[in-house]
Amino acid sequence: MESTLFWMIFFTFGWTLIDGSEMERDFMWHLRKVPRVVSERTFPLTSPTFEADAKVVLRKVCGIECQKELPAPSLSDLEDSLSYETVFENGTRTLTRVKVQGLVLEPTQNISSKGAPVRRKRQVYGTDSRFSILDKRFLTNFPFNTAVKLSTGCSGILISPRHVLTAAHCVHDGKDYIKGSKKLRVGLLKMRNKGGGKKRRGSKRSRREVAGGDQREGSKDNLKEIAKAGRRRRRRKESARGQRVAEGRPTFQWTRVKNTHIPKGWATGESGDATLDYDYALLELKRAHKKKYMELGISPTIKKLPGGMIHFSGFDHDRADQLVYRFCSVSDESNDLLYQYCDAESGSTGSGVYLRLKEPDKKHWKRKIIAVYSGHQWVDVHGAQKDYNVAVRITPLKYAQICLWIHGDDANCTYG
Repeated sequence: MESTLFWMIFFTFGWTLIDGSEMERDFMWHLRKVPRVVSERTFPLTSPTFEADAKVVLRKVCGIECQKELPAPSLSDLEDSLSYETVFENGTRTLTRVKVQGLVLEPTQNISSKGAPVRRKRQVYGTDSRFSILDKRFLTNFPFNTAVKLSTGCSGILISPRHVLTAAHCVHDGKDYIKGSKKLRVGLLKMRNKGGGKKRRGSKRSRREVAGGDQREGSKDNLKEIAKAGRRRRRRKESARGQRVAEGRPTFQWTRVKNTHIPKGWATGESGDATLDYDYALLELKRAHKKKYMELGISPTIKKLPGGMIHFSGFDHDRADQLVYRFCSVSDESNDLLYQYCDAESGSTGSGVYLRLKEPDKKHWKRKIIAVYSGHQWVDVHGAQKDYNVAVRITPLKYAQICLWIHGDDANCTYG
């Protein structure tokens, strides 16, 4: 039953039903030339206090209709928002100013589908459609193996041998870094090894202890020793049962974070409010992992999503360290955000939202990350406040910025 379910989920999204027959749709990754984001100058900043609360509440999020009334950002505005803070493991912090090269400014073109109905203020809407991934055949294989857990309680996704993409608010509230982020760690799922360990010789030792000495059978001291030995055996049996239950179950292997990059569009400090459009961050791990990671892709429009669907996996708080997968259709979109009603709870924020599209001139399909799940927000949509689960799209500029963070100025990130 489980195998059939996942076969249906993961191998049918490249197809659509037309008049009762399956026809392959032309859903492809189209390489696009992207602008270049380069470092200009780096300044030292004072060390953060790491005292912000983990829960981030944005006072107001400008939705689709609201954004249409705003002027298109200038090149200097974009360069300011794409400049970034780096906080290091030892607590020091820098600000790097960037320049954008090869950008063609175009009028803002926000796209909106028909307005979705107003929903209740919760992250699970109606029937819970999430899937807990429990089978190790799925947990340890792509794409589920790319999901990670942050020590601050969020999720993230592996995008290189040393880098994790997550939401900025998982480490920073827009003003300061949150409590616990100074010693930030990333947990990668692995399976506990079966067997292992040394053979227990407790039972023989207990028998020797009981039989040893000059204690007479039935004596008071002898009965006490027999009772102690019995209690020891019961404890060992309970421990062995617990170990057998734990064998083969997933656990987290925790790795320290070397440094964290956050765009200035989010890390505004006391000067302004954090902008949801920039709710993403990159974590560099102290040591490389050996897992298969997922590549970045540029977010296509809703019309170019197979079935209009997106997918992501994370560690929802209500599922006790289980990896939770979900997929759903996108309701609305703006230049920087995807508005949807994917069932999700806190803990899944920071997950990588991905698609499965066909590669150009090739016969196989490939999954790429096209957004970062930001969580539940109230936004201005069609002149009214509505609640959505929101994801931050990987635009060409954000793609170039993240490429800079991973590879430095020498990176060749011309196409994405």
